[in-house]
Parts: sequence; C-alpha cells; structure tokens
Amino acid sequence: MATGKLVVLMMIMVALIVEGSRAITLCDMNDDGLEACKPSVTQPNPVDPSPECCEALKGANLTCLCGYKNSLLLPSIGIDPALALALPPKCKLEMPPDC
Repeated sequence: MATGKLVVLMMIMVALIVEGSRAITLCDMNDDGLEACKPSVTQPNPVDPSPECCEALKGANLTCLCGYKNSLLLPSIGIDPALALALPPKCKLEMPPDC
C-alpha cells in the first residue's frame, strides 16, 4: 500500500513541476524573460542570447541565479544550469565574484 501512495505522490509532484514551469518567476525573471532566454539555455543546440533575453537578465538577481548552479530545479524545467550561468557574461553583465 505504501508503494501506491508513493507513486501517487510522485505523480502529483511531477504535475506540479510541469504546471509550475509554465508560470514561474525565477531570480526576479518573469515568465516572459525566462521564455526569451530559453533557446540560449536549452540543449542540444543553444543559441546566443537575444536582446530580449539580455534585457530580462539586467533585472535578474544574479546572486540568486548562482544558487541554482547545482540545483535539480533548472534541469527539471528544461534549463541547463551551465548554459544559464554563461548567459550574463554573453550579455555583458558581471556575475557576482563568489559565483
């Protein structure tokens, strides 16, 4: 019986992650900003960040972004953490020194 409850719990968690990824705010970037940057942080063929992506990054909390470099959250919503951390320099923004 415990296995069945665990499966149901996992299905609910996956549904929440999928639904949550549609309208999230991450490090002060809203859904539009995340969407603008998604082609630059998604494997297998990331592209250079668009002007819209760089504009969104200007308002982002880059210290917060550094906190996600080893997190499982970004990959769960289709974002490669290494590519995400490489975006600010590509947009001529300085990353925090301890990142």
